[in-house]
Amino acid sequence: MDELSHVPDSLLVAAAVDGDRKSFEVLLRRHYDRIHGLAWQLTGSRSDADDIAQDVCCTLVEKIGGFRGEAKFTTWLCGIVYNACRDLRRRKRSFSGFAERLAVIAGLAPAPDGRDLHDAIWIKHAIAGLKPAYRDTAVLVAGQQLTHAEAALLLGIGESTVAWRMHEIRRLLSSGKGESR
Repeated sequence: MDELSHVPDSLLVAAAVDGDRKSFEVLLRRHYDRIHGLAWQLTGSRSDADDIAQDVCCTLVEKIGGFRGEAKFTTWLCGIVYNACRDLRRRKRSFSGFAERLAVIAGLAPAPDGRDLHDAIWIKHAIAGLKPAYRDTAVLVAGQQLTHAEAALLLGIGESTVAWRMHEIRRLLSSGKGESR
């Protein structure tokens, strides 16, 4: 495997598509921390990040043949992770809301009182308080250090929109008005 450690992603991807397991393994090892880190930043949960990283690695076996090289491999991979996190967020939102309401109705849990907000670290709270579009943009640009063009590609928006969102994020966070859901 050491002999493949200096091989560029593009060659590893081509070999992996052709069925080379060692190349696929090198790609996974090389990019696992990015997969897990992005999932953790987007979900805010190590447990969810663990699950998403595992799912993405398994899904990558099927999806790698669809990589067309129109973007860098890392940008394409971030797109897969982003979509997996977005799907998880949707599933959790619908299930969580139902489960929380049911627990309160059944008397198994007290109604939320907001005390957990005081325990949050300011920046985590501020980022979490942003509209999902702003939060996702901040995580991709600031957290994953993608260029505005790469983030725009993943988010399906224009590069100028990413720049505008980042400007708004800085403005909101510096004014302490992060809550803009």
